[in-house]
Amino acid sequence: MMLNKFYVDELIKTAITEDINYIDVSADYLIPENQRNDAYFVAKADGVLCGLDAAMRVFEILDDTFSYTAYKKDGDEVKKGEVIVDFSGKTACLLKGERTALNLIQHMSGIATMTHKAVELCKGTNAAVTDTRKTLPGLRAIQKYAVVCGGGKNHRYNLSDGAMLKDNHIDACGGIENAVKTLREKLGHMVKIEVETRNFDEVKEAVKAGADIIMLDNMTNEQMAECVKYIGGRAKTEASGNITLDNIADAAKTGVDIISLGALTHSVKAFDISMKMK
Repeated sequence: MMLNKFYVDELIKTAITEDINYIDVSADYLIPENQRNDAYFVAKADGVLCGLDAAMRVFEILDDTFSYTAYKKDGDEVKKGEVIVDFSGKTACLLKGERTALNLIQHMSGIATMTHKAVELCKGTNAAVTDTRKTLPGLRAIQKYAVVCGGGKNHRYNLSDGAMLKDNHIDACGGIENAVKTLREKLGHMVKIEVETRNFDEVKEAVKAGADIIMLDNMTNEQMAECVKYIGGRAKTEASGNITLDNIADAAKTGVDIISLGALTHSVKAFDISMKMK
């Protein structure tokens, strides 16, 4: 998976403009224009790297003389104290880009690291770990990219990718069967329908209606196992709601096909990486 370079550049330019406006009163007044320095990124914890190219692109946009040598790539595991990348450029530009570059790589590596932990906890089961649409505005592409780098999979990217009938859709349309029937009459053949269910009776209704994916929302592991057995492969099953790293392994053992975690993107802890000048 690759990030669209146009998207990355626009994101970086927005961030730099937000941070610098038109002048950096520290670096621009303090550092001679042609002064150069070598620097590096070092991991301050164990985890999974993500966002290295985006971070380096920050400096490239600020300094057309910038160069770097990477020792890791997105998706690689890194150890505390390990040097990730060496780079060289104009000192003032390195200082101007430091925070924006670190914000990107720390956030993306945090997502990749948490995703990797979740995937490892589900090993030996049928469950794939996915993200959700609970992403930060404007950052969805890099957040979903980071999930893939951590070994997870992407849920739908936006509302155009797939039809998901949540409780409010179902209540507004008079029930699951009517909602699915209405959608089937209008959707193209490439679009799948997922139905959120809250109990066993709704699961039975979703199966009868011919849903492609059935979400088991906020159910106990015992309830999910019962529903998975009843569905019997007639639809994909997804566990969602109150899933954490502490309980994901037990949820995976229920036999569900998918476990979605909003926490991968909306509340993940940044991975600790520092920039050091040589």
